[in-house]
Amino acid sequence: MTKAVLGIIGGSGLYDLPGFEDSDWVSIKSPWGEPSDDLRIGELNGRKVVFLPRHGRGHVHAPSDINYRANIDVMKRAGVTDLVSISACGSLREDYAPGSFVLVDQFIDRTFARPKSFFSHGCVAHVSLSHPVSPALMDMVADAATREDLTFYKGGTYLAMEGPQFSSLAESELYRSWGCDVIGMTNMPEAKLAREAEICYSTVAMVTDYDCWHPDHGSVDIQDVIRVLKGNTDKAQRLVSTLARIMPSEHVTCPIGSDRALDFAIMTAPDKRDPELVARLDAVAGRVL
Repeated sequence: MTKAVLGIIGGSGLYDLPGFEDSDWVSIKSPWGEPSDDLRIGELNGRKVVFLPRHGRGHVHAPSDINYRANIDVMKRAGVTDLVSISACGSLREDYAPGSFVLVDQFIDRTFARPKSFFSHGCVAHVSLSHPVSPALMDMVADAATREDLTFYKGGTYLAMEGPQFSSLAESELYRSWGCDVIGMTNMPEAKLAREAEICYSTVAMVTDYDCWHPDHGSVDIQDVIRVLKGNTDKAQRLVSTLARIMPSEHVTCPIGSDRALDFAIMTAPDKRDPELVARLDAVAGRVL
């Protein structure tokens, strides 16, 4: 059995976690470049937790500038087995009001300016993303949200846009017509890379606004977003604390194979693999390489 290590990537408004014991901010080097920040590693309610502020402390990284590959790589190097992404988002549904949480289980990736894979020429791999969220981990997050009496919805589709600008009205209406539930700028390619790194992944999308489709709201007001963010941050911190307390000490094997995603994914013959790329993949794919 593998010891469970909970990773938390904090989005807008969540730049630190209270309640850590024996914690330090630790710099971990990655062959994929600089991650968003150092990792805060310590214990929370008896569980080893690794925290990374996605935008950096002080919110210095725009969504398109985040080094998603380095972020996932250092999480893997820190031993993370189960990764929960906490992200601010806009709602594309009337009933998903600001202040509520959505436990996303599907994504539509509309980003275009970000490296999206650890694998490329010299070592080609294809992982399944039909179900990008690990259901066992999502169930644990839902349990924690229930215990904290949070308003949340289990399941939903997250539209990942490039940003940093918010949507036009036409775009917002288009995404609603596709059946999307929430919209954000940061969960892709993060979810894809977590799957390539064989880390179980789940998303908590914190609704801050109605994007711009809602007739009573018109457009995204950043002052309103910040106000809701503050309330959401307190809820997210409580959620994480409870999740750390109830998570089993041993990693729960993913029922859809998230933690074995590379078993049959690598296509390039061993004698044709680029040694330099293979060396960079030591943490992400070392189990199979």
